[in-house]
Amino acid sequence: MAAESLPKSRVPLFDGMNRIPGGLMLIPLILGSIVGTFAPGFLELGSFTTALFADSALPLIAVLIFATGMQITAKASGPVLATTGVVLLFKTVIPAALVAGLGLVVGVEGFLGISILALLASFDNSNGGLWLAFTGRYGDYRDRGAYMASAINDGPFFTLLFLGMSGLGNIPFLTLLAAVIPLILGFIVGNLDAKWTEVMRPVPNIVIPFFAFALGTGIDLRNVIAGGISGIFVGIAATLITGTLVYIGYRFVLRRGAKSGIGIASATTAGNSIATPAIVAAADPSFSPFVEVATAQVASAVLVTAIFAPLLATWVLKRQGGLDTDDAAQVLPTSASELPPAGNPSAPTDRPRRTEENS
Repeated sequence: MAAESLPKSRVPLFDGMNRIPGGLMLIPLILGSIVGTFAPGFLELGSFTTALFADSALPLIAVLIFATGMQITAKASGPVLATTGVVLLFKTVIPAALVAGLGLVVGVEGFLGISILALLASFDNSNGGLWLAFTGRYGDYRDRGAYMASAINDGPFFTLLFLGMSGLGNIPFLTLLAAVIPLILGFIVGNLDAKWTEVMRPVPNIVIPFFAFALGTGIDLRNVIAGGISGIFVGIAATLITGTLVYIGYRFVLRRGAKSGIGIASATTAGNSIATPAIVAAADPSFSPFVEVATAQVASAVLVTAIFAPLLATWVLKRQGGLDTDDAAQVLPTSASELPPAGNPSAPTDRPRRTEENS
């Protein structure tokens, strides 16, 4: 009802941005890079203009991390926790360890113009919104509840952690602690007061465009062209490698049989990870030379994985008969209101269910 009372958009800017995978972050990032490349004087006007459009990235990212922590619920069943643990292990921990190991062999510069920073930022997180949409159609409460994995790996913490543990970066312990404190505080507040969780639910839509624009102002478009091409490779590699790993976890650890292909849908790169290279460089300035190209590569990976991962997951499910089983006919979310409530993605909803047969 509330949605019907909203005024009609003369120009559907917000809806148009959301039709592009990661568009809420990618489009402002591109606009910021255009301004930073061709009109840098605008960013130096001072006062609120400079504060919002040039210097706002880190504070707004901190607000987003705090709000993300509020979405992690302490109330979860055993199967949900098991699925969450498998996704975290095979989508985040193992891929990050593999990339860090590669960095020890080839150095932080990476190979073929792809830095270890770009690979880590692309491999160790996942797009929670896409996961919810996909599992809402083909999964069950265990898969939807594993959205918690995206809430946990969303942000720079794992990238900072593995760079520091591997010795590839000089990441002080206090920096790691400072990176995770907003998440922890958000988790505490969200579990103490569910109303705060509801109040903070719109935060991503509010802050992402602004900090994306601010990040974009530091990107030279000439580097974006080179980084964007190699970023396609990064995105394909992220989906194939991490998707295979999560599939193995679903197949042999969770023993999900024909439905194991669902795990491949987690093989995405979160839009928020575009900010990770800049955050890492703030913690360890030795990574500063890689930030511009790495940010462009991660931005490309966000788009590529958002398209490739669900297509690959659907193809595997179809080949293995996972689309023909009884639980293949699930809710088809037609809007955000049909997704599980914030803070408890595994909870059933009392809204009418629309199955594939009725769609």
